Amino acid sequence: MLSCKEAAALVSESLDRKLPLGQRIALRMHLLFCRFCRRFSRQVLFLRGTADRVRGEKEGEEPPVSDSLSAEAKEKIEQALKTHSESKSKP
Repeated sequence: MLSCKEAAALVSESLDRKLPLGQRIALRMHLLFCRFCRRFSRQVLFLRGTADRVRGEKEGEEPPVSDSLSAEAKEKIEQALKTHSESKSKP
């Protein structure tokens, strides 16, 4: 069984490369029993996702639209943005 220190290192490594099968299994077993390392793993993944989204916004990509909005709400938002951008472009 991995120590928490080893598990944390593997969680971090797994962001950069695919772990070998033995390490993936050992990490999953540890995460199955250790709630603190599970929490750490979720936090690391959250931070990675947040950093990726921020980086994407800075590079000019459109931020992802949540699937939880209804089609009607999405359309209203798109229309409001379009109207707003058109009013800004007029002298």
